[in-house]
Order: sequence, then structure tokens, then C-alpha cells
Amino acid sequence: MSRPLLAASLLALALAACQGQAPTTPSSDAAAAAAVESEQDRAFAALAARFLDEGLALSPVSATQIGDHRFDAELDDLSAEGRQKAADWARDMLAGLDAIDSAALSRENQVDALILRNHLEGSLWDLETMQGWAWDPQAYSGLAGGAIYSLMAREFAPLSERLNAAAARMEKIPALLAQARENLDPARVPKTHAETVARQNRGIFTLIDTFITPNLDQLEGAERERMDAAIVALRPAVEEHQAWLDGTLVPNAKGEFRIGAERYDQKLRFSLNSSLSRQEIRSRAEAELARVRGEMYDVARVVLKDVEGAPETPDQPTADQQQAAIEAAMELANEDRPGRDEVVDFARYTLDVATDFVREHDIVTVPDDPVKIILMPEFQRGVAVAYCDSPGPLDKGLDTYYAISPIPDDWDDAQVTSFLREYNKRMIHVLSIHEAMPGHYLEGAHSANHPSTLRAALRSGPFAEGWAVYTERVVADAGYLDNDPLFRLMQLKFYARSVGNAILDQGIHVDNWTKEQAMDLMVRQTFQQQSEAEGKWVRAQLSSTQLATYFVGAQEHFDMRRAAEEKAGADFDMKRYHDSVLAKGAPPVRFARQLLLDEPIQ
Repeated sequence: MSRPLLAASLLALALAACQGQAPTTPSSDAAAAAAVESEQDRAFAALAARFLDEGLALSPVSATQIGDHRFDAELDDLSAEGRQKAADWARDMLAGLDAIDSAALSRENQVDALILRNHLEGSLWDLETMQGWAWDPQAYSGLAGGAIYSLMAREFAPLSERLNAAAARMEKIPALLAQARENLDPARVPKTHAETVARQNRGIFTLIDTFITPNLDQLEGAERERMDAAIVALRPAVEEHQAWLDGTLVPNAKGEFRIGAERYDQKLRFSLNSSLSRQEIRSRAEAELARVRGEMYDVARVVLKDVEGAPETPDQPTADQQQAAIEAAMELANEDRPGRDEVVDFARYTLDVATDFVREHDIVTVPDDPVKIILMPEFQRGVAVAYCDSPGPLDKGLDTYYAISPIPDDWDDAQVTSFLREYNKRMIHVLSIHEAMPGHYLEGAHSANHPSTLRAALRSGPFAEGWAVYTERVVADAGYLDNDPLFRLMQLKFYARSVGNAILDQGIHVDNWTKEQAMDLMVRQTFQQQSEAEGKWVRAQLSSTQLATYFVGAQEHFDMRRAAEEKAGADFDMKRYHDSVLAKGAPPVRFARQLLLDEPIQ
């Protein structure tokens, strides 16, 4: 599709999402009201189209990921001038939003307007208050790696065309790395951030070796010469940046990774866009953790009933008895684990099992979009063990990737054993449910069909993560693996991790928890292996508020399900409900609920 046609199609999509049906025989007052509403909806449609057109031009790497390929040869500008341009544009967009009477919009557009406002205000806050560009080197490493990966990982265009765009971006990466060295203040950069990016930096060579070098024969003449020159110029630029990371940034990184209560509350509001406050999240999480541990004990009693030498499991256990019983039961699952080189193959098997189960039990409509299990790209390793990478909402029919981080080659046997005890066979089943079926992959495939491209571009993290956590319980309740109690125990453990994530995030960033306090929550209270907890401790330093998305989104999904069941009564149908939720296009869960249950949009 040509660039002008793409821009036109975005406007058409926005207009299509806004149009409603007027009464067949309106009164004069009703006709006037409908005309005003139509006028306001058209104004918002134009503003949404402008956001998608101009906003993606300011963030070319994000545009590629979304599926708008007009800017595939460009790279984000994080210079002072580029940041000011982005801030001025966001303020201008907010002024346009202020000029629209939101009360006169259709319900769908009221939701999109609130999502857009939250995004614009959050972007300004991040640029001017949080200032990640000045202290978080991940912003630059992520852009450098994503610039190439987003072009080469999926076949959205002929290979030669994508290679030419990659060459153009590779020519600009040295300038991006120079911006990083100019913008980053080592005194503000946390040590963990500096060390993590120093380990990731050369991962860009892996991307070149994986995606670019094997396909150089696709280019000829001037195009091949340009690519060769881009590779030759990029290697010393990356090495220059590595020398700065190792010699300047890491030794002088003195920043505080904890962001504090005030900034945490502000970031929570923008990143979660939730109906729950920090205090509500904390109180609900602590109560839920106690409840889940009680449920885990009940399952442990079943598992240990006939096991010789098992600890006591009285009806009213002490805290120590509860702990011992759960640990003993989980030990049985921990010992049933794949080999060091079998994790990816076993994940493929569990994906097939989960897909068949969801179809057979009519849990939700399963789309035909393809999904592939891949090794996580090196530049993205070090934060999570797995993730789901769905194609952008404008890229139709492309593969979804279920990416798994391989066990590092330099891990010793003890580290490998600890990892595989955490990701034993039953836990990999849970992981595949969460990341793929019916979790992230399925949700992404459904959400991409919503007519609002704006909503797709600004899809909610808590909606997606909450849905994935919610489906773990749905599948377990439906009898997955023949109601295997050890699978149920692993599902509850995985959920307890999500609950613990919300407590951990606040504990670290607001309450100044020590590593010892964090490890106690993870290892003792939520039963994570040492290696998993060590990785989570690093992840909690590298991010803030993201760890809360799982619990917050899940709680809102559970709340919405209960409200829908109460409203429908005996007519409630699980598959119809799930399809209806996913048809909302992944807005913040509170908006999905308001649309689904016909509640006021607020």
C-alpha cells in the first residue's frame, strides 16, 4: 500500500469507528443533538487520524511495530530539538482534544478520547518530569535493536525492500548512540541500568549476523554497496559506544533506581489507566496473597495425602505447617522438568495441548492467525524469560512470536537446575497458556480486529497482561491436564507471582525495600526459585509500575466477569462473554467493562 493510501485508510477507519445510527424519525431537538454529535465525532475522527499520521512520524520504530511502514527508513530523534518537537506536538494535540465536546461523542469515541488524553499527558510527563532520556540507557539500546528487528523479523514486505530500510536505519544508529552519550547523565543513571545495557549493546551484531548478513545476496549494485558501507560504519560505532558504556557509564553510574512515591503514583496513573489507586492495589494484593496461599495449601493436602514422609497437613495449620506442606507438594512438580536443551521443544508441545484444550472446551473463539515459538533476540534478553510478540495492528496475517529466552551458555549446573525447577514441565504449560493460548497471542489476534486503529495503537498493558493471568485460572477451572492437582498448584504459584509482583513493585520503589525484603517475598512467600527471584530483583530495578500490570489487570478482569455474570444471570455464556470482551480492542479494563455492561464512560 502506498503511503498516501495508508494515511487515507487510517482516516477511513477512524471515521468508520465513529459513525452511529440516527433515529429514523427524530424530533427537531433530537435531530439537532444528532447533528452536534456527528460533528463532534467527525472532529475527533480527524484528530485521531492526525495523531496516527503525525505521531507515528515522530516515532518511526514504533510506527514499524504497529504496521505503518511509511517511516521504515527513519529513526527516532532523541536530541534536545527532537524532544522539544515531540513536546510541542503533544501540547498542540491536547489543545485539539480540549476543543472537542467529549460528552457529545459516541460511547466508543468517549473511550478513545480518554485513552488518547492519557497517552498525550503521560508522554509529556515522561519527557519533562520523568526524563527517562537523561537517565535510562535502555531507551537507546531498545531503539537501536528494535530499529532492525522490527524490519527483519516479519515478512510484511519483500526482503530487498526491508533490507534497504534496514541499511538506512543502520546509517542513523551511530547518531542515536551519540545522542545517548550526550543525553545520559551518569550521576543519574542507576548502576543496574548501566550494567544491563553494557551487556546488551553488542547484541546488535547478533541481529546483523542473524537477519542481514545471510541475506546480502538479495541486494545488488548500489543497494549492496550501501548495505556493506552501513555494516562497516556501524561496527566501530557500536564498539565506541561499548567503550563508553564500560569505561564511563558503568563506573560512574550513581543514580537511584527507586523512583519514590510521588513519581510512582503519577507513573501508575499514566501507565495503568486503572480504577485502582496504589493504596487499593497494595491492600488487595496483600489480602489476595493470603487467600491464594490458603488455596495452595488445600491443593497440597490433596497432593501429599498418600506420600510417604510428607509433612503434617492439619485443618488449621500454623504458618510453618502451611509453608512446609506447599513446599513439599511443589517439590514433586519441580522434579518433573525438561532437560537443559529441551525447553523450547517442550514449549511447542504445551502450545499444541493448550490450543486443543481451548477449542474442545469452547472457552473462546480461536483465530487462525499463525504463532511461532522462537528464541528471544539477544538484545531483548535480561528482563523476562518469555514474552508474546504480536504483529502490529496494521500488519494482517503475519506470525505471532512466542519468544523464550534460552538458558545462558555460561550458567553452571546449579543455576540451570534452579531455572528448570522454576520452569518445570507443568509450569511451562502455565507459561504457554499465559503467553499464547488463550492468553496474549489469542487476545492480540482478537484485538487487532477492532475498527479503532487508535485503540489498537494505544492498547492497554493491564488489559493484555490481566487477560493472560485471568485465562490461567479459566483454563485450570475447566479441568486442564485432567484436573491434575500439581498443574493447579503451578497455576496458583504463577498467579501468586503476579500478586507478589504488585507488592514487590511498590515495596521497592515506594517503601525502599532492601534486596533481603524482596527476596523473602519472592522466595518464601511466593515460592520462586532463587534464580527466578534474582532475575526479578534486577527486573524490578530496571522498570517501575510494569510489574503491577499483571495483578491490576487481572483483578479488573475478575471484577468485570463477576459483574457480567450478575447482570446476565442464567443466560451467562462464557465463550460469548470472552469473545465480547476481546471485541473491545484492548482498552484499559475499566473502559471495556463500561462498554460491555453499558455503564457510564468515565
